[in-house]
Amino acid sequence: MLVRREHAGDVPVIEELHRAAFTGEVEARLVTALRASDAWLPPLSLVAESDGRVVGHVVCTRAHVGDVPALGLGPLGVDPAVQRSGIGSALMHAVLGAADAMDEPVVVLLGHTGYYPRFGFEPATGYGITPPVPEWGEHFQARPLSTYAPSVRGPFAYAAPFNEL
Repeated sequence: MLVRREHAGDVPVIEELHRAAFTGEVEARLVTALRASDAWLPPLSLVAESDGRVVGHVVCTRAHVGDVPALGLGPLGVDPAVQRSGIGSALMHAVLGAADAMDEPVVVLLGHTGYYPRFGFEPATGYGITPPVPEWGEHFQARPLSTYAPSVRGPFAYAAPFNEL
């Protein structure tokens, strides 16, 4: 398996992959809307390729904690035929490493509390980062990176497409 940046030719495959991984249109439409927005960060749109075929995708986009630039992670999608084979983990490690290398302070996501803590995610409220929807509770998680400072606190805002779908 190879993890690399997405290429222009991957776009339709990524869209289909998210449709299959999430059995619906929301995530596929979200990735398309994010790609068209000013929040899109090309170095943080990664695919996993196996035998020349894209089998996974993850993206981080520009978000904010208060007025501090941060990252919102998601969606993370893996082809259902190869789920539970380490592809999602490889994508997570790669995107977090790339974000850290770009001197981003923190990555935030809304996700499963049984999956994301293995990558260092913890409830975001423990860092003083508050969710846009209070009911998200512990599913709203943050992962500080090397340049994180405790002063990065406040309300979290995803890129606009997250609020439009």
